[in-house]
Amino acid sequence: MLDLETFISMQKLTRPLLDLIEAMAEEVRREHVSGDRANEISSKEFTMQRFNYTKVSPAALQAMLGLENYLAKSSIEHSLLHLVKMRASQINGCAYCLDMHSKDARAEGETEQRLYTLDAWRETPFFSPRERAALEWTESLTLIAQTHAPDDVYAQVRAEFSEQELADLTLAIVAINGWNRISIGFRTEVGTYQPRKHLSAAAVAAR
Repeated sequence: MLDLETFISMQKLTRPLLDLIEAMAEEVRREHVSGDRANEISSKEFTMQRFNYTKVSPAALQAMLGLENYLAKSSIEHSLLHLVKMRASQINGCAYCLDMHSKDARAEGETEQRLYTLDAWRETPFFSPRERAALEWTESLTLIAQTHAPDDVYAQVRAEFSEQELADLTLAIVAINGWNRISIGFRTEVGTYQPRKHLSAAAVAAR
């Protein structure tokens, strides 16, 4: 059992340590609050559209939509186009395009299961060999600076697609990467898009 003198001595030794711990905890709390506020400001800044590029450069927009019109009638099935657009948008982190194409895909019958697992498609049994080859090609071209479209990936996709189909698939990948960069760069407002039943297939496929 401690005597009074020993107890007082221990209190004198531990008090500064407790004060230091309390000061550190308070600093962590302040940083947490500050971080939350910074994240809130950053989020607001990120989601605020910088300007409406569709009004500033309508001719350029029509040119890109022209490519989408072609792709909607091309040799690539719509279900695969949606997967390609979703996968590229996941890699690029384009919230607007992910919102758009997940809605379009579901509206045209795509399953929630496949959309939820698309980011890990290699570990699932849900995708056909043709789709898997297309997704591999999509990743390779989207990350072109890292991959340089290697021969083994080309051989895999070429085994599943004719030359015409591969040209169309590649143009679809080029298009979605372009839309990703436009939407991210100009902070296109996310969440407002809704598929419209009476639009043409080309309009629904746009972006």
